[in-house]
Amino acid sequence: QVQLVESGGGLVQAGGSLRLSCAVSGRYVMGWFRQAPGKEREAVAAIGLQSDNRTYADSVKGRFTISRDYANKMVYLQMDSLKPEDTAVYYCAAAGTYSATLVVEEYGHWGQGTQVTVSS
Repeated sequence: QVQLVESGGGLVQAGGSLRLSCAVSGRYVMGWFRQAPGKEREAVAAIGLQSDNRTYADSVKGRFTISRDYANKMVYLQMDSLKPEDTAVYYCAAAGTYSATLVVEEYGHWGQGTQVTVSS
């Protein structure tokens, strides 16, 4: 049973930073996704089993960084230069693939989500 628990969301002003954390039981390709009200869930970033295998959505490239810490069984999403359009519920998810992927259908396990709100 894959267990994923997110934390670290909150309210921040535009231009600020937040770091999301996801506790994960096991070794999986991991992704961060987000869903804003009235919109479909979209991929943000993903990291493979090797930490140098990472991919990002164009909308967050250069601002967000995904990383993982196997020793502590954690995956992180560092979010800098936040914009109001980054406001959403953020989810971490686990996939049974070998490489990082932004394809939402590849992910079979999801956390409960954490709210991120960026004020203008």
